[in-house]
Amino acid sequence: MKDMTDRLVDTGTDKGLISEVEGMSLSVVIPAYNEEGAVRQTIESVREELEPLDIPYEIIVVDDGSEDATLSIARETGAIVDSNQVNTGYGASLKRGIRRAQYEYVAIIDADGTYPAHYLPSMLAMCRDQDMVVGDRGAAMKNVPWIRKPAKWMLNALASFLAERRLNDLNSGLRVFRKSELVPFIPLLPQKFSFTTTITLCMSCNGKRMIYTPIEYGKRVGKSKIRPVDFINFIILVLRVIVLFNPLRIFIPLGLILMGIGAVKFIIDIFYQNLSETTVFGFLGAIMIWSLGLIADMISRLHLRP
Repeated sequence: MKDMTDRLVDTGTDKGLISEVEGMSLSVVIPAYNEEGAVRQTIESVREELEPLDIPYEIIVVDDGSEDATLSIARETGAIVDSNQVNTGYGASLKRGIRRAQYEYVAIIDADGTYPAHYLPSMLAMCRDQDMVVGDRGAAMKNVPWIRKPAKWMLNALASFLAERRLNDLNSGLRVFRKSELVPFIPLLPQKFSFTTTITLCMSCNGKRMIYTPIEYGKRVGKSKIRPVDFINFIILVLRVIVLFNPLRIFIPLGLILMGIGAVKFIIDIFYQNLSETTVFGFLGAIMIWSLGLIADMISRLHLRP
């Protein structure tokens, strides 16, 4: 026990965390694509934070077809290493790693050095009474390029509206969750960057216990993988989010707007004794929107049922 205390002092780990995580275990999944400059440091920092806890853990690195030395460096660290062989996507890497994880509690953390690993022990302790704990980057997101901020704000606002609760950080790449709660949703999770967005909505829209905890967010090592074409993927993601998660929250208000326009125009048409096309289109449009909403809601319930 003395050796354990000495290690805690050396690493700065809170001594109380030993009792809080006692009996728990953790699989840490690290997706990596062309991260030769940071992957070793990320793995070593995760190991330094988890080793003093004296719990079973594993570090799984999933290389997404890197064109640099990421794969070979990851193997040198002694971590469990898997590979997509070709560049398949951030979500595909995470799904592969989660399937391979042997423990109930799973953490994900990016390999680019942006997320400090010292949050993992406390997030694991919090997850004992939760289904998912998400790192909230909060004010640290000020370093996000201004051109991406409107899209992020729009997506966060839409997701919070659909989930009927405030979602502070929709696509944070640092989180700890129960594998058994996530596995049923894996077929719905996308292959690309929208993985974290979808997983947040899956959990929050299905009554799972999810909390946020404030974290720091550092400057990434290497170049960002976001490309201009991802704007198209963003539009597709918005449409998918609307249809798959609580679609009636969108379709009912849209139908009411069309119905209101038709009703107002109908009153005007009565005054002029002339039924216009606008009135007919307003009523028909409302009925069509509501019908599509009901179909989408039925499909959503089939996909998201326990």
